[in-house]
Amino acid sequence: MKKTVCVVTGTRAEWGLLRGVVKAMEKSDILCPQVVVTGAHLSSEFGSTVSEVEADGAPIKARIDILKFGTGSALATAKTVAYTLDQFVDYFSTHRPDAVLLLGDRYEIFAVGQAAALLEIPLIHISGGDVTHGAADDYFRHCLTKMASLHFPACEEYAKRVIRMGEDPATVENVGGLGDQNLRNMHLMSKAELEKSIGFSLEKPYVLVTYHPETAGGASAVGQFQQLLTALEKLSVHVIFTKSNADAGGAEINRCIDEICAIHPDKYIAFTSLGVLRYLSAMKYCAAVVGNSSSGVVETPTLGIPAVNIGRRQEGRILCQNVICCDADAASIQTAVEKALTPAFVQQAKATVSPYNGGDTSGRMVRGMERFLTGPRCGKPKIFYDGE
Repeated sequence: MKKTVCVVTGTRAEWGLLRGVVKAMEKSDILCPQVVVTGAHLSSEFGSTVSEVEADGAPIKARIDILKFGTGSALATAKTVAYTLDQFVDYFSTHRPDAVLLLGDRYEIFAVGQAAALLEIPLIHISGGDVTHGAADDYFRHCLTKMASLHFPACEEYAKRVIRMGEDPATVENVGGLGDQNLRNMHLMSKAELEKSIGFSLEKPYVLVTYHPETAGGASAVGQFQQLLTALEKLSVHVIFTKSNADAGGAEINRCIDEICAIHPDKYIAFTSLGVLRYLSAMKYCAAVVGNSSSGVVETPTLGIPAVNIGRRQEGRILCQNVICCDADAASIQTAVEKALTPAFVQQAKATVSPYNGGDTSGRMVRGMERFLTGPRCGKPKIFYDGE
């Protein structure tokens, strides 16, 4: 019988990365993927993006709704983590997979990882070893690393960090980034196709903006976002917003986006989710990516697109020569975007070499999971690696 691997996804961005791995697993003679959808995917407030999972034809095994406490505060997040742990302990007890595959660092994924670890189900983790000082995701990610038995970091520096955290090098494989693989392999839309699909003129230069709350350090999510809007109003570019995530403060940011788009519909347009194809196509043709999403620093190097990274949310990640970092105040943001749009910086961005190119990233993950789940390490207790 095939080995069942439960793939849990809670957000649009995460699914955009996991979809390629699931498709590769479906071709395996050894692995059987079972997708469980949770979190923002099942919330109408955040676009009911389970439709994107359905559109990809993914084998959805279950839908577990967890956002019953809202998303407006740290207390709501804490209650959601506790509730998610309870729900997934019940689910894994009834539908026990051979392994659980998780990507990244979100609070709901942290809770899913706890459930798997407590029930002694092997955990496989994608994108460990990153550092993001400006988000609580930082410690969620590192906790997942310590619970996981198999690791797929996105670049060599992150792989070395996972090993320094006490993980056996034999369980750590630098496979490259899934976002990088998407951009290299996906047939993106033409500019005309994209323009027709989103119903917005792309004749003028535009910036692609995604802004999430900083969940560490006590910064005001709305206050920072208002600074971004002030800067954008002074720039002669159009704006495509993709809305914020389900972190505390995200809903308030999205209300600000709706308000500005209603006032200036010819300059601004917003989407709860563009879907991976339209989002990457919009990235390809934009003048710059602006905000604090991980895609601004992780995926833009593949295309050589200028990126402006605002504030501390992504602080600690590898930054390539196409990325300009700035403080979260209007003057700094305006100056950074203006620099990003200069011919000299555009040429500098085009010369960027991404550190996330791992070749056949999804295929390497599948082969690594096959070896692990059929090998002697699977199910054995972890031993802290102290180095040689």
